[in-house]
Amino acid sequence: MDEERALYIVRAGEAGAIERVLRDYSDKHRATFKFESTDEDKRKPNNDFCLLKLCEGIFKVLIKDIPTTCQVSCLEVLRILSRDKKVLVPVTTKENMQILLRLAKLNELDDSLEKVSEFPVIVESLKCLCNIVFNSQMAQQLSLELNLAAKLCNLLRKCTDRKFINDIKCFDLRLLFLLSLLHTDIRSQLRYELQGLPLLTQVLESAFSIKWTDEYESAIDHNGPPLSPQETDCAIEALKALFNVTVDSWKVHKESDSHQFRVMAAVLRHCLLIVGPTEDKTEELHSNAVNLLSNVPVSCLDVLICPLTHEETAQEATTLDELPSNKTAEKETVLKNNTMVYNGMNMEAIHVLLSFMEKRIDKGSSYREGLTPVLSLLTECSRAHRNIRKFLKDQVLPPLRDVTNRPEVGSTVRNKLVRLMTHVDLGVKQIAAEFLFVLCKERVDSLLKYTGYGNAAGLLAARGLLAGGRGDNWYSEDEDTDTEEYKNAKPKEELLKPMGLKPDGTITPLEEALNQYSVIEETSSDTD
Repeated sequence: MDEERALYIVRAGEAGAIERVLRDYSDKHRATFKFESTDEDKRKPNNDFCLLKLCEGIFKVLIKDIPTTCQVSCLEVLRILSRDKKVLVPVTTKENMQILLRLAKLNELDDSLEKVSEFPVIVESLKCLCNIVFNSQMAQQLSLELNLAAKLCNLLRKCTDRKFINDIKCFDLRLLFLLSLLHTDIRSQLRYELQGLPLLTQVLESAFSIKWTDEYESAIDHNGPPLSPQETDCAIEALKALFNVTVDSWKVHKESDSHQFRVMAAVLRHCLLIVGPTEDKTEELHSNAVNLLSNVPVSCLDVLICPLTHEETAQEATTLDELPSNKTAEKETVLKNNTMVYNGMNMEAIHVLLSFMEKRIDKGSSYREGLTPVLSLLTECSRAHRNIRKFLKDQVLPPLRDVTNRPEVGSTVRNKLVRLMTHVDLGVKQIAAEFLFVLCKERVDSLLKYTGYGNAAGLLAARGLLAGGRGDNWYSEDEDTDTEEYKNAKPKEELLKPMGLKPDGTITPLEEALNQYSVIEETSSDTD
């Protein structure tokens, strides 16, 4: 048996033999993530040849003065065995946790990361800690007692500007994410005591190699290389940890908080405009950026758009002049040198979010997890920032020219969103309808124009707007011009209108029926 041989050598062998037998064991079980039920006997404490005894033996070896290569082999096997929760229970002790902390350079007395030969030991120790903390409640409690979050932040500060130790950063960040996910107290500690918001934002800046051109603007090289796999993984782990740290950040109370959130939003804008090593990694990167942007106070999301530079303004003017004079509506939005421009503002990041949303719609599944975050983000951005709303209106609800097909029929973004308004998932249809309603400045007549009454009925009924009117929020009174096609078709819309019952039981337009009921109520109240 592999375990019997490994345990015998670990107990009695010298470092070279231990390294060889454990390397063989890890090579054979590298892809083992779940132990089969036939292995139950190996977990029994009274069985000398069990996985538990092998774990205990490895910890005893790790406290000895052994070569680095032997330490790595020990930790690799320990990482594999730590995937089994039943093995972890008896070996998860404070002493064993401290052994791993020492090997991971998480003790406060370790001042630097100068020995490159020790990096594999640090990485494997962090991997073991990730497994143990995730699988063991005892380890989670010990993490609080040992102040693990503070130690991880200290290690992270040592690696921030050292790109050649990305693996250390990646698993340090993953462990921070796990701790902040499992303990709400650690979220608060990270946010305030350990200054996790600026620290993790700096990690993102380093991963993206950001060069600032203004307080909240970064230089974007559209022709630059994609992020490396290591940089992408580090960024994703940092985004996930930041999400936990900021999950309750709906309001900004201090100017310093507002500034820090704007810096983070600017970094996230940069994130949306770059790509990872593969399409899947790019989508994962952008998905985590969207989730984190949802935690940013909406007042700080103005940095997602920025005024054009003098050079870009000149390019925009040239592009506008090149457009035919009869394309006045389309002149609002132009694309020049990969830059999406609207009303003198750079809208690249918003356009990426819109494209991301459409891709999630096209997937046709997991709408609640994959689609609602970006839809909610775009809705709040549109409600709070006029230029964003107008740009999205231009992209999603352009001047209505196709008046022959039903609103839900077709392949445009509008058609796709209208179809979602009658989705079986209540949360999905509510946020899709809300997004379109906000783009229409919460005006019922405008919403009906683009979606049709049947598709909008659910939202209007929930808001008490079946008879018309508008929502509670204020919007600017910019014009919503109609195309000639819509003007010609508009009279035919009178064929379909909301109806109601009059007090005598006959059908009449809903507004008239409601007015008659109001008169009856006033009359009855006067006679009381």
